[in-house]
Amino acid sequence: MPRCFILILLDGLGDRAHPELQGRTPLQAANTPHLDRLSALGCNGFFYAIRPGLCLPSENAHFAMFGYNQEEFPGRGCLEALGADIPLLREDVAILAHFAALKEQDDNTLRLEKHRPEASEEEYAVLSRAISEYTQNGINITYHQTHGPNGIIRLRGNVSRQVTDSDPFIPKSSIIKVEPWRSYSEDRATINTANALNSYLVWCYRILSAHDLNVKRKRDGKHPVNGIVTQRAGKFLDIEKFQERWGLHALSISSGLVYWGLSSFLGMNTLKVTDSTDPGRDLADRLDQVIRLSNQYQFIHVHTKAPDAAAHSKNPGNKVRVIESLDRGLGSVINRLIANELVVAVTADHSTPSSGTLIHSGESVPFMVTGPGIRQDRVNTFDEISSASGGLGTFYGPDLMYMVLNWLDMAKLQGLMDCRVNQPFWPGKRKHLTINRSDK
Repeated sequence: MPRCFILILLDGLGDRAHPELQGRTPLQAANTPHLDRLSALGCNGFFYAIRPGLCLPSENAHFAMFGYNQEEFPGRGCLEALGADIPLLREDVAILAHFAALKEQDDNTLRLEKHRPEASEEEYAVLSRAISEYTQNGINITYHQTHGPNGIIRLRGNVSRQVTDSDPFIPKSSIIKVEPWRSYSEDRATINTANALNSYLVWCYRILSAHDLNVKRKRDGKHPVNGIVTQRAGKFLDIEKFQERWGLHALSISSGLVYWGLSSFLGMNTLKVTDSTDPGRDLADRLDQVIRLSNQYQFIHVHTKAPDAAAHSKNPGNKVRVIESLDRGLGSVINRLIANELVVAVTADHSTPSSGTLIHSGESVPFMVTGPGIRQDRVNTFDEISSASGGLGTFYGPDLMYMVLNWLDMAKLQGLMDCRVNQPFWPGKRKHLTINRSDK
């Protein structure tokens, strides 16, 4: 039986066709002999983390890939708070926030001039302290800086996560008024949460605009760092942990608060790593850890954000270079991966277009898997088009964990009940019949 499933997750790898790449995607245009070799050794297919056309953020895509329903999702604000070790009570709401340059308009709205205006770490720290705590109508709001211009707002009291974002995302747009979701428009806790958050955002603008640091920045011709914008509220939920649901002892090797928070939320172990300017070297180092730790775990998630970050530069050539670097990193360890009798899969969580206005897009991503007993199809190139003719066909996030159990020879024959809960893995957490020796 294969001892471990390795999920190499190249974040945002999928893309669209670009004229400057002769109508190819960055993955098609990149020279990737090692990804192609793995593709030729195994089985390939098309993958959607949830459904075609849906533009997914990484956290929702990962959540689906790990075998969870979106109704169980706690919100990104909660995950990043967990990843940053911000203390959360069960009733708290956590919301992503970051600094922005704002300008007051004649109609009394606030216009977003610039996301995350350039400032020093010291400046961000000083301004973070200036807006660190606020209270209205029994709701306590605290701002926690996570890194640079980014932070998390924690709301404590009788609060609700069912409120809208304030971040319009597009510069020169007005900041959005925070409102209750329509289905919660009569809920008092949600109304109070929205009112308190709107009041806090205006207070932040007043405090930061008058701050000596911003007075000096304006005098020096720099954008003021005079407001914050918010998005993706979250709240802790009780859910079944990953090992309980799938019977697999799991590890995530990743960088970034949201992935650390997600693995913590799901009860996975986490190996926290950092990113350098060499994504290939980073990936090779993480795969070295995989080989070393594969006898301790049955599921290892290996993540790199590099393709997604390159795509956000809106330069397809940047993404080609990053993909080629990752392929070289894979090449330095590929023989050891194959020799260790591991089930190795490579895919992405979503597509990230390297041009245009979308943040993420809803196209499929390629998926490959190789290892003991894995069928070998005729695909020998790993990209968004070639994978379509592979033996896996098209499949979706909710399918993945069942396929993992199957590849690891841990899938339960349907209809068997070896324990009180109908678990998808075998053997289950069963009890053993005992004999009372005094009955002999």
